[in-house]
Amino acid sequence: MRAGIGLREVAQRAGVSMRTVSNVVRGTGRFSEATQARVLRAVEELGYRPNTAARRLRTGRSGVLLLAVPELTMPYFAELAGHLLREAAEHGCILLVEATGGDPEVELEIALGRTDPLVDGVILSPLALDDRAAARAGATAPVVLLGERVHDLPCPHVTIDNTGAARAATVHLLARGRRRIAVIGRQTVPHAATSATRLAGYRQALEQAGLRYDEELAPPVAAYHRADGAAAARLLLDLPEPPDAVFCFADALAQGALHAARERGLTVPDDLAVVGFDDVEEARYTAPPLTTVAPDKPELARLAVSALLDRIGGRTAPPVLPAGHRLVVRDSS
Repeated sequence: MRAGIGLREVAQRAGVSMRTVSNVVRGTGRFSEATQARVLRAVEELGYRPNTAARRLRTGRSGVLLLAVPELTMPYFAELAGHLLREAAEHGCILLVEATGGDPEVELEIALGRTDPLVDGVILSPLALDDRAAARAGATAPVVLLGERVHDLPCPHVTIDNTGAARAATVHLLARGRRRIAVIGRQTVPHAATSATRLAGYRQALEQAGLRYDEELAPPVAAYHRADGAAAARLLLDLPEPPDAVFCFADALAQGALHAARERGLTVPDDLAVVGFDDVEEARYTAPPLTTVAPDKPELARLAVSALLDRIGGRTAPPVLPAGHRLVVRDSS
């Protein structure tokens, strides 16, 4: 960011008034989409950042939001953070990003608003948040929740239909003639909502097809990293009757499964069909390109930021805000 960049420089670059720049940055007033685009382009080109201290003195708010996710090294969270950063900027807000490591104490502190005092509100994707502890302490800042787990907290929750998405992925494999379909992603730890909701969809599809759920085809994993996917796939391929397909609860797990298949000299999808979940950018460039469930990440970001700004402004937001998803079929299945 260059020193001395203010509203005047942005207005000159965009060819609009300083008031218009202020309105666009704060998300107030009336302006056309073309004007908004010019202002935001000038903001990005000049590296302008609003003076949060001055804004807080003037309005009582800083325009600073916080996103807290378990891991930024996971491609899904990194991509979602990018969408949320852009969405926050569209509303004239700055988004800070923090990785919690899935630590329940860290998640609780964030849920209670015990963060940087400049932060107006929080978008939190928790893994192990203790709802009872949060409810007893009482939240002190507006919070919007992301993720698969249904929380017993008075906060808007933005999510997709994970069970329906997993069911559709499994039905896709069944329609391809696969009958011994394994899953990678089952977890046995508390609050494993991603595992529970996606496993439920997989089991529903099997039941509808008249197939029995076999836990031997659902090895547990500790985490959703490539190494976990490869290790689970090796276990499955060592079975006396190995699977002819595998549905992975994250694209990183699927990438590990593809690696294990290559190690064994198997051809995907002829010997083993593979489906993932998340549609991260890498999914298009695996060998072969990965069939995967694509959550609507831009919509997740739009809903989360909009709900949080409603809460900050004292307006109500629906308790559950569903975003869409679709199955992207590529060469791995």
